[in-house]
Amino acid sequence: MHFLAIFICLHALASARSLTGHRHHHHARQDRLVDGQAIKPDDILAIGKQSVSTSANAVKNTGVYSSALETKGETSAIPFATSIPSATSTLKLSGYEKIPLVVAPTQSVTASNIFNAPIATAKPAPLFGSQSDHPVPRKGIVGQTSPIGTNKFYAGFYLGDQANPVWTHPYSLQWSRGTGNAKSWGLSVSHVEANQRIFGPDATANPVQYYINPIGVQSLIFSAAELGSSTLLTTDTLTASSANVNLLNGAGSKPAITLPMVQGMGFVTAIYDSVTPWIESSVYFKTITPLKSPKEGVSKYRIGLEDGNTWLLYATTNNGTGLALKAANSTRLAAPGFFSGIIQIAKNPGNDSQHETLYDRCAGSYATTSSTTGYVNGGYGSYSLTFRKGGNRSPLLMFMLPHHLESMTHETRDGLTGLHLGTTTKGVATAIVGDSWTFGEHELPNRLGFAPWSPISGCTKSLSTDAKAAINAAGATELSQDIDALTNQDSMYFSGKALGKSAAAIYAIHDLAGNVTLANAGLKKLKAAFERFSTNQQKFPLTYESAWGGVVSTAAFVTGDVNADFGNSYYNDHHFHWSYFIYTAAVIGYLDHSWLDTHKEWVNTLVRDCANPSAQDPYFPVSRSFDWYHGHSWAKGLFDSADGKDEESSSEDANLAYAVKMWGHVTHDKAMEGRGNIMLAVLKRSLRNYFLLESGNGNQPANFIGNKVTGILFENKVDHVTYFGTNVEYVQGIHMLPITASSAYTRGARFVAQEWRAFFDAGRVDKIDGGWRGILYANLALIDPKAAWKWFSGPEFDPKYLDGGASLTWYLALAAGLGGSP
Repeated sequence: MHFLAIFICLHALASARSLTGHRHHHHARQDRLVDGQAIKPDDILAIGKQSVSTSANAVKNTGVYSSALETKGETSAIPFATSIPSATSTLKLSGYEKIPLVVAPTQSVTASNIFNAPIATAKPAPLFGSQSDHPVPRKGIVGQTSPIGTNKFYAGFYLGDQANPVWTHPYSLQWSRGTGNAKSWGLSVSHVEANQRIFGPDATANPVQYYINPIGVQSLIFSAAELGSSTLLTTDTLTASSANVNLLNGAGSKPAITLPMVQGMGFVTAIYDSVTPWIESSVYFKTITPLKSPKEGVSKYRIGLEDGNTWLLYATTNNGTGLALKAANSTRLAAPGFFSGIIQIAKNPGNDSQHETLYDRCAGSYATTSSTTGYVNGGYGSYSLTFRKGGNRSPLLMFMLPHHLESMTHETRDGLTGLHLGTTTKGVATAIVGDSWTFGEHELPNRLGFAPWSPISGCTKSLSTDAKAAINAAGATELSQDIDALTNQDSMYFSGKALGKSAAAIYAIHDLAGNVTLANAGLKKLKAAFERFSTNQQKFPLTYESAWGGVVSTAAFVTGDVNADFGNSYYNDHHFHWSYFIYTAAVIGYLDHSWLDTHKEWVNTLVRDCANPSAQDPYFPVSRSFDWYHGHSWAKGLFDSADGKDEESSSEDANLAYAVKMWGHVTHDKAMEGRGNIMLAVLKRSLRNYFLLESGNGNQPANFIGNKVTGILFENKVDHVTYFGTNVEYVQGIHMLPITASSAYTRGARFVAQEWRAFFDAGRVDKIDGGWRGILYANLALIDPKAAWKWFSGPEFDPKYLDGGASLTWYLALAAGLGGSP
């Protein structure tokens, strides 16, 4: 037999590895294997339990840890301009025009199918220009006609050498590429436990600066005899929540193995197409036990590895036969011949019999993708993740993250199980049975508008005479600045922040201080400054590039610096950058509704780029930034990373949701406003669980939560730093800015108070210089508006404490609106 020759050869090459097969069945049962193959799934019982010994000198596969901060695509620049232009002229105003103190902020929104209709389907306006290529190639992506999610979890399989991991949670996948003890060319599967983390740089500190999970632990590997050094990896059918990864035996071949990747998948499933399966391990096999078939057409094995972990393997052939796997050595299980069907693996923590029964029940079914639907009705919003299935008719097993458990509906809760597996940076995942999950958010910020807002008193209704006078005085000074020069920068990020600063000041003057004349004078200047961008005449214009499908800055293409404008040209931080433009446009459109007619398409293009809700839009991927599984956005674009995607500024993530909400409000797009409300609600929940760490947080390690914020949260590690430095005001402050009306919604008072006591009280805040001090005091307004007002309005205040994207006018209005003014 051809298989016998291969087996003998492999056995001879085993060297230090020895194989001892223990047969627990009479010789008669072995006859049920015909030429080594199982005619029926239960025929594999004839193989018996196999025990494999490994040399004491064998290299252990414990993975590698990357403690270095990967900075490719990240700039070391502090995220705001540090100089404020002085006034170029004094605005001469005839006087105040009396208006109602506050225009009604927002009304209750009711909208169904908020993810269904696209914002638009037309090609971006010609003023953007276009190009058909991008410096980053679409490596290995095949058959994809729709735009590609540049910031999604599967990017490790199309960036760089395609060798970095992909995290579906709780599992991760990685192309082995001939590495590890198994020297395999297959796709490896890993699940790491909390005890495999390392902490540093001082592991005894509390709090530690970082924790890291190992990568490269090749627990089990899907491979085939036909795969070798000529193997190619491709991806196809890339969506917002899923993708297929394929292994081919060389160019021009059809996929030998296809793995559907869906976030939260309960099994890792490999679809084999007429190849000879190898299941490999660089951790080393210890025992392989064939078990009775749990259902028709399914073969089952229990696999024990040298690291003490137990995995289950299920195989479903297309023709109903069994899959016989025999140990060739301590790193490989081999089938006797060609196989077409699916092989699924899952980790069974503690080798628990109840967990095994659950896996048996769900074996043969797997998710292929998911879709998001939802609706809003006043203060209540609902969204659902619905999974499309492949395989047999067994129930679908998936894993939820901790924030999901808090808001699931009763119907969804019925599918919860007692199976739990840890994730790398999101606490413990819980297995759930069901084809669809539905969540309810009962505290949507539907009444949140432009005015200062708190969860107790809602939106501001009136300000004192003293507060209005202070706001007007600050506004007269700030609006006398050269707004055109302030916003005419070589960075969309810095320009957007400067626009947003002026917009917030103008709003405060108009609605809160009631000074229409001053507000209109500033609005005229703001419109003129915005026009530079809406006509694409800025220093580095935007362009629509169709290779990936999105609007990007041309800064990197012109300068050759991939880090230019924080990597915007490579899809870094689009939700941060565009949020300021969208917010500014919302304020302008609120104050001058006629302006919307000529600017709505331009602004909507930015929304489409980072927050497109619908696959019906052929020019932008669905939800480039926001991840509806994780409940927050990912900032990293087309830059390869050993630790996956990351998010550095949770507050700027929230700023996009807030800006989208308000833009939807002023344009009367109820679906968009509803999506913004739900995004804010989901962010509030996910940030509290993973980023903004109150005492008792159960999802981050106990010796880390004293940092109060995560710093940079990657898919595989968390590091209490920023890309531009480690000063405490940097690390805490990047999760504060910009301080807006929505900040009190996403940054809970209990958290803000704990963070303040940990780092800034007892005069410590006053030792911090520059614009960061202003950010910290504005944040203080969320819990102690009187102290914030006193500082911003007092004699010790100096404009040097404002960063280039901050407005004293707005900070005064915020503190006053929250009850801080006399």
